[in-house]
Amino acid sequence: MDEAEQTLIRLRDLHKVYYTDELETHALFDVDLDIERGDFVSVAGPSGCGKSTLLGIIGLLDNASGGQYDLDGNPVHALGASERARIRNEAIGFIFQAFNLIGDLTVYENVELPLVYRGTPGPKRRDRVEHALERVGMVHRAKHFPAQLSGGQQQRVAVARAIVGDPLILLADEPTGNLDSANGQAVMDLLAELHAGGSTVCMVTHDPRYASMAARTVHLLDGRIVDEVEA
Repeated sequence: MDEAEQTLIRLRDLHKVYYTDELETHALFDVDLDIERGDFVSVAGPSGCGKSTLLGIIGLLDNASGGQYDLDGNPVHALGASERARIRNEAIGFIFQAFNLIGDLTVYENVELPLVYRGTPGPKRRDRVEHALERVGMVHRAKHFPAQLSGGQQQRVAVARAIVGDPLILLADEPTGNLDSANGQAVMDLLAELHAGGSTVCMVTHDPRYASMAARTVHLLDGRIVDEVEA
């Protein structure tokens, strides 16, 4: 596999500007970033430095104001809304700080939902959901509802939902932010285990303890990449 095939995410001269009440807020400046297949990258920096904005653009939840974004060798920065939604569902797994589970769905149904949207047949959905729940140690909670789970258990379910479709990349936005230190470490150990199993992970965090668990840390300050450190 050559270098181009190895690179999963390629950003060049990426910038993001928000316009409100005739004011310009520059969230990202001239960001160049490559994420290779099988990489584990943490994006670190103080609040307001552009971490979540960058992750939102990588996850096709937001558009850059300019620059080039290639995902798996294909330019995606200029795609329309429906094509972006399709790629998000098929290629990207999201893990959010607030879990974002649906309260009136069971654990099983929450994990199954991305496959329902994708149109995956029932028997194949069942196999994938059970496998994903096994990987995060939550099979025994499949019939429970989110309100019946601890924060750490809810985040494990959220991880299962993120990996059930076998995405190209897992994007984790402050995945430990709503957890105590013990549960936070358990979720980080789970992400490290998924990475060791071949998953590509990009994680936003403000916690240097967790940033150091990645293979590479990209430091943002005022919307710019100011440093990259390999573990």
